[in-house]
Amino acid sequence: MKTPEELTDLFRAHGRKVTAQRQCIFRVLHGDVTHPTAEAVHARARAEMETISLKTVYQTLHELADLGEIAALDLGTGTARFDPNVEGAHHHLVCTRCGKVRDLHADFRNLAVPDGAEEGFEVGEAEVVFRGLCASCRRKGGSRRRREALVSGARADH
Repeated sequence: MKTPEELTDLFRAHGRKVTAQRQCIFRVLHGDVTHPTAEAVHARARAEMETISLKTVYQTLHELADLGEIAALDLGTGTARFDPNVEGAHHHLVCTRCGKVRDLHADFRNLAVPDGAEEGFEVGEAEVVFRGLCASCRRKGGSRRRREALVSGARADH
């Protein structure tokens, strides 16, 4: 992602208004690899600028996406996430417990819709999303399936 100064210049070059609030959002996003929600960006921006509105955050994030500086993602987590890594194709790892999202750089070039299954669609691109538990959530208690298996096993022993 571009620096806050480069984003300011980009907005000006495209005739978009540059405000102190937008510059605050640019600073919050810079170096963030967490794929934040608009609400997370808003919370971090409010620490710097109490009066910033969630509406301004949403508008700015969507304008950045329109300019190709971030990607708006729907990863099935219930809320849009914003990915500042728009350089090169990549995929995602999503924690089903805490919602953490991480980039996954893997080669799936041979992944394709089987012949005849495209049902008239012309496929342009594909994204792979792996769901599971991040290291932190695994340390906090393992997977639900594992716990259920342990409980079932304990019941069978009695």
